[in-house]
Amino acid sequence: MLELVGPDATRHVDWLAMADEFGRDRIEGGDLGSRTIAELRDPNTFAAWVSLLRDNERGENLSDGFVACTSRWIVVDDRLVGSVSIRHVLNDYLREIGGHIGYAVRPSERRKGYATAATALALDDCRRLGIDRALVTCDDTNVASATVIERNGGVLEDIPNGKRRYWVDLTDEG
Repeated sequence: MLELVGPDATRHVDWLAMADEFGRDRIEGGDLGSRTIAELRDPNTFAAWVSLLRDNERGENLSDGFVACTSRWIVVDDRLVGSVSIRHVLNDYLREIGGHIGYAVRPSERRKGYATAATALALDDCRRLGIDRALVTCDDTNVASATVIERNGGVLEDIPNGKRRYWVDLTDEG
């Protein structure tokens, strides 16, 4: 069963195992901010980062250019399979590039419907935040993400600078 859970410092080892699968210093859509995976190997740094994610959900201790953001980890059968970010408002950067929702699924768990299900749950969270239309973006070449967004009701608006920009109507009439 898939669920979205809040970041938890006790999941450090599981999070690192997931992060290592990406084979990069950073996880696109992974809420790392300026941190790298290498920095988050330290348990104290990881715990501080988890605390910051919780603060950011309340709109506290935001870095310059960042907005309030709910971070959730995608868990299936108590195993961490990815993450999702729900930005409460859009700034200029998010309006063009990032959107309201970002997500990442570990490579070994892709093509199982987890991104689609997690995005549906994230859209429910957007509704609870009072967002009537959610912007979700992906690279123009990312067919899998485009499919996830379209399965969740995304309507393509345009493709500026290689980014597909979809809007999902979250009103009851939509």
